[in-house]
Amino acid sequence: MKRMKKFLLERKKAGTLRSLTPLIRLGHGWLRLLDSEDRLLDFSSNDYLALSEHPEVIGASIKYLEMFGAGAGAARLMSGDLEINHLLEEKIALLKSKEAALTFGSGYLANIGIIPALVGRGDLIITDRLSHASIYDGCLLSGARTIRFRHNDLVHLEQILQEKRSQFNNCLIVVESIYSMDGDRCPLVELVQLKNRFDFMLMVDEAHATGIYGENGAGIIEEDKVSQEVDIAMGTFGKALGSYGAYAAASQELVDFLVNKARSFIYSTALPPAVVGATLASLFLVESEPQLRIDLHAKVAFFKKQLRKNGFQDDPGPSQIVPVMVGESGKAMAIAEELRKNHIYVKAVRPPTVPEGSARLRFSITRYHQEEDLKRCAQFLAASCRKISL
Repeated sequence: MKRMKKFLLERKKAGTLRSLTPLIRLGHGWLRLLDSEDRLLDFSSNDYLALSEHPEVIGASIKYLEMFGAGAGAARLMSGDLEINHLLEEKIALLKSKEAALTFGSGYLANIGIIPALVGRGDLIITDRLSHASIYDGCLLSGARTIRFRHNDLVHLEQILQEKRSQFNNCLIVVESIYSMDGDRCPLVELVQLKNRFDFMLMVDEAHATGIYGENGAGIIEEDKVSQEVDIAMGTFGKALGSYGAYAAASQELVDFLVNKARSFIYSTALPPAVVGATLASLFLVESEPQLRIDLHAKVAFFKKQLRKNGFQDDPGPSQIVPVMVGESGKAMAIAEELRKNHIYVKAVRPPTVPEGSARLRFSITRYHQEEDLKRCAQFLAASCRKISL
Protein backbone atom coordinates (compact mmCIF):
# COMPACT_ATOMS: atom_id res chain seq x y z
CA MET A 1 0.00 0.00 0.00
CA LYS A 2 2.87 2.41 0.76
CA ARG A 3 4.28 1.72 -2.68
CA MET A 4 0.95 2.57 -4.31
CA LYS A 5 0.53 5.75 -2.26
CA LYS A 6 4.05 6.86 -3.13
CA PHE A 7 3.46 6.16 -6.83
CA LEU A 8 0.23 8.19 -6.91
CA LEU A 9 1.75 11.09 -4.96
CA GLU A 10 4.73 11.22 -7.31
CA ARG A 11 2.45 11.23 -10.35
CA LYS A 12 0.32 14.00 -8.84
CA LYS A 13 3.37 16.10 -8.03
CA ALA A 14 4.72 15.68 -11.55
CA GLY A 15 1.37 16.64 -13.10
CA THR A 16 1.02 13.22 -14.77
CA LEU A 17 -1.62 11.59 -12.58
CA ARG A 18 -4.37 10.03 -14.67
CA SER A 19 -8.01 10.09 -13.61
CA LEU A 20 -11.34 9.22 -15.18
CA THR A 21 -13.76 11.94 -16.30
CA PRO A 22 -17.39 10.71 -16.51
CA LEU A 23 -19.31 12.40 -19.31
CA ILE A 24 -22.47 12.26 -21.36
CA ARG A 25 -22.33 12.28 -25.15
CA LEU A 26 -24.91 14.70 -26.54
CA GLY A 27 -24.50 13.75 -30.19
CA HIS A 28 -22.94 15.40 -33.26
CA GLY A 29 -19.57 15.76 -31.55
CA TRP A 30 -20.80 17.46 -28.38
CA LEU A 31 -20.55 16.19 -24.82
CA ARG A 32 -21.17 17.27 -21.25
CA LEU A 33 -19.14 16.44 -18.17
CA LEU A 34 -21.15 15.18 -15.21
CA ASP A 35 -19.89 17.98 -12.96
CA SER A 36 -20.99 20.73 -15.35
CA GLU A 37 -23.93 21.89 -17.44
CA ASP A 38 -21.67 23.26 -20.19
CA ARG A 39 -21.80 21.74 -23.68
CA LEU A 40 -18.29 20.96 -24.92
CA LEU A 41 -17.18 20.33 -28.49
CA ASP A 42 -15.14 17.15 -28.48
CA PHE A 43 -11.64 17.28 -30.00
CA SER A 44 -10.46 14.08 -28.32
CA SER A 45 -12.54 11.47 -30.15
CA ASN A 46 -11.21 8.98 -32.71
CA ASP A 47 -14.65 8.77 -34.37
CA TYR A 48 -13.06 10.46 -37.37
CA LEU A 49 -15.78 9.80 -39.95
CA ALA A 50 -18.66 10.30 -37.48
CA LEU A 51 -19.86 6.78 -38.27
CA SER A 52 -20.75 5.86 -34.69
CA GLU A 53 -23.89 8.01 -35.08
CA HIS A 54 -24.64 7.15 -38.71
CA PRO A 55 -28.24 5.86 -39.08
CA GLU A 56 -27.16 2.88 -41.18
CA VAL A 57 -24.53 1.85 -38.64
CA ILE A 58 -26.96 2.16 -35.73
CA GLY A 59 -29.66 0.35 -37.70
CA ALA A 60 -27.38 -2.56 -38.54
CA SER A 61 -26.28 -2.80 -34.91
CA ILE A 62 -29.90 -3.01 -33.73
CA LYS A 63 -30.75 -5.54 -36.41
CA TYR A 64 -27.89 -7.85 -35.46
CA LEU A 65 -28.69 -7.43 -31.76
CA GLU A 66 -32.26 -8.57 -32.34
CA MET A 67 -31.25 -11.42 -34.66
CA PHE A 68 -28.32 -12.89 -32.72
CA GLY A 69 -28.62 -11.64 -29.14
CA ALA A 70 -26.55 -9.36 -26.95
CA GLY A 71 -23.42 -11.52 -26.77
CA ALA A 72 -21.66 -14.19 -28.77
CA GLY A 73 -21.83 -16.52 -25.79
CA ALA A 74 -18.39 -18.06 -26.15
CA ALA A 75 -14.96 -17.84 -27.70
CA ARG A 76 -14.72 -18.47 -31.44
CA LEU A 77 -13.13 -21.89 -30.94
CA MET A 78 -16.04 -22.93 -28.74
CA SER A 79 -19.62 -22.07 -29.79
CA GLY A 80 -19.09 -18.35 -30.41
CA ASP A 81 -18.05 -18.75 -34.04
CA LEU A 82 -21.14 -17.18 -35.61
CA GLU A 83 -21.36 -17.02 -39.39
CA ILE A 84 -21.38 -13.21 -39.23
CA ASN A 85 -17.80 -13.25 -37.90
CA HIS A 86 -16.66 -14.95 -41.09
CA LEU A 87 -18.61 -12.45 -43.18
CA LEU A 88 -16.82 -9.59 -41.44
CA GLU A 89 -13.43 -11.23 -41.91
CA GLU A 90 -14.11 -11.76 -45.60
CA LYS A 91 -14.96 -8.07 -45.98
CA ILE A 92 -11.79 -7.01 -44.16
CA ALA A 93 -9.59 -9.34 -46.22
CA LEU A 94 -11.09 -7.95 -49.42
CA LEU A 95 -10.60 -4.36 -48.26
CA LYS A 96 -6.97 -4.96 -47.30
CA SER A 97 -6.19 -7.05 -50.42
CA LYS A 98 -5.28 -10.10 -48.35
CA GLU A 99 -6.28 -13.75 -48.50
CA ALA A 100 -7.82 -13.82 -45.04
CA ALA A 101 -8.44 -11.87 -41.84
CA LEU A 102 -9.06 -12.55 -38.16
CA THR A 103 -10.98 -10.38 -35.70
CA PHE A 104 -9.95 -9.58 -32.13
CA GLY A 105 -11.70 -8.00 -29.16
CA SER A 106 -9.63 -4.79 -29.34
CA GLY A 107 -6.51 -3.33 -30.87
CA TYR A 108 -4.66 -4.01 -27.65
CA LEU A 109 -5.70 -7.67 -27.70
CA ALA A 110 -4.68 -7.93 -31.34
CA ASN A 111 -1.16 -6.65 -30.79
CA ILE A 112 -0.47 -8.67 -27.64
CA GLY A 113 -1.76 -11.76 -29.45
CA ILE A 114 -0.20 -11.39 -32.90
CA ILE A 115 3.34 -10.42 -31.93
CA PRO A 116 4.05 -13.25 -29.42
CA ALA A 117 2.51 -15.73 -31.87
CA LEU A 118 4.92 -14.76 -34.64
CA VAL A 119 8.20 -14.53 -32.73
CA GLY A 120 9.74 -15.80 -29.51
CA ARG A 121 13.04 -16.53 -27.81
CA GLY A 122 15.88 -16.57 -30.30
CA ASP A 123 14.06 -14.10 -32.56
CA LEU A 124 14.37 -10.34 -33.06
CA ILE A 125 11.74 -7.58 -33.04
CA ILE A 126 12.61 -4.10 -34.25
CA THR A 127 10.01 -1.42 -33.66
CA ASP A 128 9.73 2.34 -33.84
CA ARG A 129 10.58 4.21 -30.65
CA LEU A 130 7.11 5.82 -30.68
CA SER A 131 5.13 2.63 -31.25
CA HIS A 132 1.91 2.20 -29.27
CA ALA A 133 2.03 0.70 -25.78
CA SER A 134 0.16 -2.39 -26.99
CA ILE A 135 2.95 -3.08 -29.47
CA TYR A 136 5.56 -2.82 -26.74
CA ASP A 137 3.55 -5.11 -24.48
CA GLY A 138 3.28 -7.62 -27.32
CA CYS A 139 7.06 -7.45 -27.74
CA LEU A 140 7.57 -8.01 -24.01
CA LEU A 141 5.22 -11.00 -23.94
CA SER A 142 6.97 -12.60 -26.91
CA GLY A 143 10.30 -13.08 -25.12
CA ALA A 144 12.10 -12.02 -28.31
CA ARG A 145 14.96 -9.54 -28.28
CA THR A 146 13.41 -6.12 -28.89
CA ILE A 147 15.31 -3.17 -30.31
CA ARG A 148 13.84 0.28 -30.90
CA PHE A 149 14.89 2.49 -33.80
CA ARG A 150 14.68 6.28 -33.78
CA HIS A 151 11.26 7.51 -34.84
CA ASN A 152 10.80 7.13 -38.62
CA ASP A 153 14.60 6.97 -39.03
CA LEU A 154 15.14 4.20 -41.58
CA VAL A 155 18.89 4.88 -41.71
CA HIS A 156 19.02 3.87 -38.05
CA LEU A 157 16.80 0.86 -38.77
CA GLU A 158 19.12 -0.25 -41.57
CA GLN A 159 22.12 0.02 -39.24
CA ILE A 160 20.38 -2.24 -36.72
CA LEU A 161 19.51 -4.77 -39.41
CA GLN A 162 23.09 -4.85 -40.69
CA GLU A 163 24.49 -5.36 -37.20
CA LYS A 164 21.91 -7.67 -35.64
CA ARG A 165 19.79 -9.51 -38.23
CA SER A 166 22.18 -12.42 -38.79
CA GLN A 167 22.31 -13.17 -35.04
CA PHE A 168 18.64 -14.22 -34.83
CA ASN A 169 16.41 -16.88 -36.36
CA ASN A 170 13.41 -14.75 -37.31
CA CYS A 171 12.95 -11.00 -37.45
CA LEU A 172 9.72 -8.99 -37.15
CA ILE A 173 9.50 -5.26 -37.77
CA VAL A 174 6.43 -3.51 -36.35
CA VAL A 175 5.42 0.05 -37.22
CA GLU A 176 2.32 2.22 -37.25
CA SER A 177 1.24 3.77 -40.54
CA ILE A 178 -0.10 6.82 -38.64
CA TYR A 179 1.40 7.43 -35.21
CA SER A 180 -1.28 8.03 -32.63
CA MET A 181 0.34 10.82 -30.62
CA ASP A 182 2.34 12.64 -33.31
CA GLY A 183 0.01 12.19 -36.28
CA ASP A 184 2.86 11.59 -38.73
CA ARG A 185 3.22 8.83 -41.30
CA CYS A 186 5.66 5.95 -41.51
CA PRO A 187 7.73 5.94 -44.75
CA LEU A 188 6.33 2.58 -45.82
CA VAL A 189 7.67 2.62 -49.39
CA GLU A 190 11.24 2.99 -48.15
CA LEU A 191 10.61 0.42 -45.42
CA VAL A 192 9.49 -2.13 -48.01
CA GLN A 193 12.71 -1.47 -49.92
CA LEU A 194 14.59 -2.52 -46.79
CA LYS A 195 12.39 -5.61 -46.56
CA ASN A 196 13.54 -6.60 -50.04
CA ARG A 197 17.17 -6.49 -48.85
CA PHE A 198 16.81 -8.09 -45.43
CA ASP A 199 14.83 -11.16 -44.43
CA PHE A 200 12.11 -9.98 -42.05
CA MET A 201 8.35 -10.05 -41.55
CA LEU A 202 6.61 -6.68 -41.67
CA MET A 203 3.60 -5.83 -39.50
CA VAL A 204 1.84 -2.48 -39.93
CA ASP A 205 -0.64 -1.12 -37.40
CA GLU A 206 -3.27 0.80 -39.38
CA ALA A 207 -5.46 1.76 -36.40
CA HIS A 208 -5.55 5.47 -37.32
CA ALA A 209 -5.52 4.96 -41.10
CA THR A 210 -8.21 2.35 -41.81
CA GLY A 211 -11.23 3.98 -43.42
CA ILE A 212 -9.48 7.30 -44.03
CA TYR A 213 -6.67 6.75 -46.53
CA GLY A 214 -6.40 4.97 -49.84
CA GLU A 215 -8.70 4.84 -52.84
CA ASN A 216 -11.04 2.43 -51.07
CA GLY A 217 -10.34 3.49 -47.50
CA ALA A 218 -8.03 0.53 -46.90
CA GLY A 219 -5.36 2.68 -45.28
CA ILE A 220 -1.85 3.89 -45.94
CA ILE A 221 -0.70 0.51 -47.22
CA GLU A 222 -3.25 0.88 -50.03
CA GLU A 223 -2.37 4.54 -50.65
CA ASP A 224 1.36 3.72 -50.81
CA LYS A 225 0.68 0.59 -52.88
CA VAL A 226 2.55 -1.77 -50.55
CA SER A 227 -0.31 -4.07 -49.50
CA GLN A 228 1.32 -7.18 -50.95
CA GLU A 229 4.68 -6.50 -49.29
CA VAL A 230 3.15 -6.06 -45.82
CA ASP A 231 2.86 -9.47 -44.15
CA ILE A 232 0.37 -8.49 -41.44
CA ALA A 233 -1.95 -5.50 -41.68
CA MET A 234 -3.51 -4.87 -38.29
CA GLY A 235 -6.16 -2.25 -37.53
CA THR A 236 -9.14 -1.36 -35.40
CA PHE A 237 -12.88 -0.90 -35.78
CA GLY A 238 -13.18 1.58 -32.91
CA LYS A 239 -11.79 4.66 -34.63
CA ALA A 240 -12.81 5.73 -38.15
CA LEU A 241 -15.26 2.82 -38.38
CA GLY A 242 -17.08 4.01 -35.26
CA SER A 243 -17.51 0.54 -33.77
CA TYR A 244 -15.27 -1.70 -31.62
CA GLY A 245 -12.74 -4.48 -32.03
CA ALA A 246 -9.77 -5.11 -34.29
CA TYR A 247 -8.45 -7.26 -37.10
CA ALA A 248 -5.36 -8.82 -38.60
CA ALA A 249 -5.29 -9.29 -42.38
CA ALA A 250 -2.67 -11.59 -43.91
CA SER A 251 -2.19 -14.79 -45.90
CA GLN A 252 -4.53 -17.69 -45.21
CA GLU A 253 -1.64 -19.67 -43.75
CA LEU A 254 -0.69 -16.89 -41.35
CA VAL A 255 -4.30 -16.42 -40.22
CA ASP A 256 -4.64 -20.17 -39.65
CA PHE A 257 -1.46 -19.97 -37.60
CA LEU A 258 -2.90 -17.13 -35.47
CA VAL A 259 -6.08 -19.14 -34.83
CA ASN A 260 -3.83 -21.75 -33.25
CA LYS A 261 -1.24 -19.52 -31.57
CA ALA A 262 -2.67 -16.09 -30.69
CA ARG A 263 -3.72 -16.51 -27.05
CA SER A 264 -5.70 -13.27 -26.92
CA PHE A 265 -7.87 -14.65 -29.72
CA ILE A 266 -8.13 -18.23 -28.49
CA TYR A 267 -9.14 -17.34 -24.94
CA SER A 268 -11.45 -14.35 -25.58
CA THR A 269 -15.19 -14.28 -26.16
CA ALA A 270 -16.13 -13.36 -29.73
CA LEU A 271 -17.23 -9.84 -30.61
CA PRO A 272 -20.89 -9.08 -29.72
CA PRO A 273 -23.20 -9.46 -32.76
CA ALA A 274 -24.34 -5.82 -32.54
CA VAL A 275 -20.69 -4.76 -32.89
CA VAL A 276 -20.23 -7.01 -35.92
CA GLY A 277 -23.33 -5.56 -37.54
CA ALA A 278 -22.20 -1.99 -36.94
CA THR A 279 -18.75 -2.71 -38.35
CA LEU A 280 -20.14 -4.32 -41.49
CA ALA A 281 -22.31 -1.28 -42.09
CA SER A 282 -19.34 1.05 -41.57
CA LEU A 283 -17.21 -0.90 -44.02
CA PHE A 284 -19.95 -0.62 -46.63
CA LEU A 285 -20.15 3.16 -46.11
CA VAL A 286 -16.38 3.58 -46.31
CA GLU A 287 -16.29 1.75 -49.64
CA SER A 288 -19.42 3.27 -51.15
CA GLU A 289 -19.10 6.87 -49.93
CA PRO A 290 -15.54 8.17 -50.52
CA GLN A 291 -16.88 11.68 -49.85
CA LEU A 292 -16.75 10.82 -46.14
CA ARG A 293 -12.95 10.82 -46.08
CA ILE A 294 -12.72 13.65 -48.63
CA ASP A 295 -14.76 15.83 -46.26
CA LEU A 296 -12.54 14.84 -43.33
CA HIS A 297 -9.32 15.70 -45.15
CA ALA A 298 -10.78 19.09 -46.10
CA LYS A 299 -11.58 19.84 -42.46
CA VAL A 300 -8.08 18.80 -41.39
CA ALA A 301 -6.51 21.12 -43.97
CA PHE A 302 -8.77 23.99 -42.86
CA PHE A 303 -7.86 23.53 -39.18
CA LYS A 304 -4.14 23.50 -39.90
CA LYS A 305 -4.55 26.67 -41.96
CA GLN A 306 -6.31 28.31 -39.00
CA LEU A 307 -3.49 27.26 -36.69
CA ARG A 308 -0.95 28.93 -38.96
CA LYS A 309 -3.09 32.08 -39.09
CA ASN A 310 -3.02 32.19 -35.30
CA GLY A 311 0.73 31.95 -35.04
CA PHE A 312 1.39 28.21 -34.72
CA GLN A 313 4.38 27.49 -36.97
CA ASP A 314 5.16 23.88 -36.09
CA ASP A 315 4.22 21.40 -38.80
CA PRO A 316 1.66 19.15 -37.09
CA GLY A 317 2.04 16.36 -39.64
CA PRO A 318 -0.18 15.17 -42.48
CA SER A 319 -2.99 13.38 -40.66
CA GLN A 320 -6.22 14.06 -38.80
CA ILE A 321 -4.27 13.86 -35.52
CA VAL A 322 -2.97 17.34 -34.78
CA PRO A 323 -0.64 17.63 -31.78
CA VAL A 324 0.18 21.06 -30.38
CA MET A 325 3.41 20.69 -28.43
CA VAL A 326 3.59 22.32 -24.99
CA GLY A 327 6.44 20.63 -23.16
CA GLU A 328 5.54 20.94 -19.50
CA SER A 329 2.68 18.77 -18.21
CA GLY A 330 1.35 21.50 -15.92
CA LYS A 331 1.11 24.00 -18.75
CA ALA A 332 -0.61 21.47 -21.00
CA MET A 333 -3.21 20.81 -18.31
CA ALA A 334 -3.73 24.54 -17.73
CA ILE A 335 -4.27 25.24 -21.44
CA ALA A 336 -6.73 22.34 -21.69
CA GLU A 337 -8.66 23.84 -18.76
CA GLU A 338 -8.74 27.25 -20.44
CA LEU A 339 -10.13 25.67 -23.58
CA ARG A 340 -12.75 23.85 -21.55
CA LYS A 341 -13.95 27.21 -20.24
CA ASN A 342 -14.51 28.12 -23.89
CA HIS A 343 -16.53 24.95 -24.54
CA ILE A 344 -13.70 23.02 -26.20
CA TYR A 345 -12.84 19.56 -24.90
CA VAL A 346 -9.30 18.44 -25.68
CA LYS A 347 -7.03 16.27 -23.57
CA ALA A 348 -3.53 17.09 -22.43
CA VAL A 349 -1.36 14.08 -23.22
CA ARG A 350 1.48 13.75 -20.74
CA PRO A 351 4.28 11.33 -19.83
CA PRO A 352 4.48 8.38 -19.69
CA THR A 353 2.17 8.23 -22.72
CA VAL A 354 4.60 10.56 -24.48
CA PRO A 355 8.32 11.16 -23.76
CA GLU A 356 9.36 13.44 -20.92
CA GLY A 357 9.26 17.11 -21.86
CA SER A 358 6.85 16.55 -24.76
CA ALA A 359 3.43 17.05 -23.15
CA ARG A 360 0.94 18.20 -25.74
CA LEU A 361 -2.64 18.92 -26.62
CA ARG A 362 -3.81 16.25 -29.04
CA PHE A 363 -6.56 17.49 -31.36
CA SER A 364 -8.49 14.84 -33.27
CA ILE A 365 -10.35 16.31 -36.23
CA THR A 366 -13.61 14.59 -37.19
CA ARG A 367 -16.47 15.12 -39.61
CA TYR A 368 -18.52 16.47 -36.71
CA HIS A 369 -16.45 19.66 -36.74
CA GLN A 370 -17.68 22.57 -38.82
CA GLU A 371 -15.38 25.27 -40.22
CA GLU A 372 -16.65 27.81 -37.71
CA ASP A 373 -15.88 25.35 -34.89
CA LEU A 374 -12.34 24.84 -36.18
CA LYS A 375 -11.75 28.57 -36.63
CA ARG A 376 -13.00 29.31 -33.12
CA CYS A 377 -10.90 26.49 -31.64
CA ALA A 378 -7.69 27.82 -33.20
CA GLN A 379 -8.43 31.34 -31.90
CA PHE A 380 -9.16 30.17 -28.36
CA LEU A 381 -6.10 27.93 -28.42
CA ALA A 382 -3.86 30.86 -29.32
CA ALA A 383 -5.42 33.02 -26.59
CA SER A 384 -5.07 30.23 -24.01
CA CYS A 385 -1.42 29.69 -24.88
CA ARG A 386 -0.72 33.40 -24.48
CA LYS A 387 -2.51 33.43 -21.12
CA ILE A 388 -0.50 30.47 -19.82
CA SER A 389 2.69 32.05 -21.24
CA LEU A 390 3.55 29.21 -23.57
